[in-house]
Amino acid sequence: MSLMGVLICVAIALSAALGVYLRKRQIDNVAANRAAVPADFAREVTLEEHHRAADYTVARTRFAMAETIYEAAVSILWLAVWMAPLYALVAQVFAPGLTRSVVFVLAAGALARLLEMPFSLANSFWLEERFGFNRLTLGTFLFDEAKSGALALAIGTPLLYGLFWIFGALPDSWWLLAYVAFMALTIAMTVIYPTFIAPLFNTFTPLEEGSTRSRMESLLQKCGFESKGLYVMDASKRSAHGNAYFTGFGKAKRIVFFDTLLQKHTPEEIESILAHELGHFKFGHVRQMILQSAIIAFLGFAVLYWAFGSETFAGWFGLPSDPGVVLVALLLAQTPIAHLLHPLLAWRSRRNEFEADDFARRIVGKEPMISALTRLTRDNLSTLTPDPLYAQFYFSHPPVPVRVAQLRAAG
Repeated sequence: MSLMGVLICVAIALSAALGVYLRKRQIDNVAANRAAVPADFAREVTLEEHHRAADYTVARTRFAMAETIYEAAVSILWLAVWMAPLYALVAQVFAPGLTRSVVFVLAAGALARLLEMPFSLANSFWLEERFGFNRLTLGTFLFDEAKSGALALAIGTPLLYGLFWIFGALPDSWWLLAYVAFMALTIAMTVIYPTFIAPLFNTFTPLEEGSTRSRMESLLQKCGFESKGLYVMDASKRSAHGNAYFTGFGKAKRIVFFDTLLQKHTPEEIESILAHELGHFKFGHVRQMILQSAIIAFLGFAVLYWAFGSETFAGWFGLPSDPGVVLVALLLAQTPIAHLLHPLLAWRSRRNEFEADDFARRIVGKEPMISALTRLTRDNLSTLTPDPLYAQFYFSHPPVPVRVAQLRAAG
């Protein structure tokens, strides 16, 4: 391994160290504020609920800290130790060409998922189980894994063949064509995923007729939102957490409520949650996120173009310049950059959330929104006292106390 390879491995380790430091701050801040409920929530959240939220946050953050260290160690081991023998093993079976490159990527992906499995199991059957959120059975977990693996194989294999073929056929312009195809697929997936993939894992049923549905339809009409329907997802078969979202694009948009959300919230709160989601639509946040993804993907394909066309990058790690090897190595090496970009992307996301909150306030009033946020926080055991620096770095949504304060200040 060259000096550049060593520096990249050091960067991965330093990125993990930063993650550990920020999570340590989160743990310390939550633990230090465990004794009392923040004054603004003293009437809505009991001390026992506040204690449970603090304990859950600390446990989740410690878990994430261990996972961060583990993932960094695995990434470094892949780059420094494991990739070369795996490629040698694949090369013994497959001659040089497209299939060798594709098989290497699929083999590395399968092994990586196996290495992640202990944390996935521990998250569901230890951490979430301990705090009463897990509804998964081991059978459902394994069946989900099998379906996810089959989908990855069915979708990933032809895409990899296409990527490596176009690289060989059009060495100068392949990356631009691949980028355009990638973005086309990304947009198509906004329709394909809710229609064909999501139903493989959950059951979606139309929201039943009644006052809640009538209320939601009136709100949609008021906001000029055309959708393919209101659906309820059986999220409770996997988790007790509640949520809602809209998915799809154009006329294929659909609104999805977790059944756990409908069970725990009042019609006024559900209406405010839907109004918040409609705010994202009204302000064009989905289009903005697609544009953001397009910019990041363009830069990613430009780097991939350089890495595929030069032996320099693979040589940093003492690896062959096979496209499959280069692709996997690049995905591992980009981790520190992605980590440092996270605060910027999170800031952009938080700004969108404030806009959506304000839209909901103007449509249905601030009190239902405040009530919904408070209940979501209480039911999901979210902390009311996050560390500010940790929140700035990682939170895609503003902390609930900040959102509630802004709603109240708006008048």
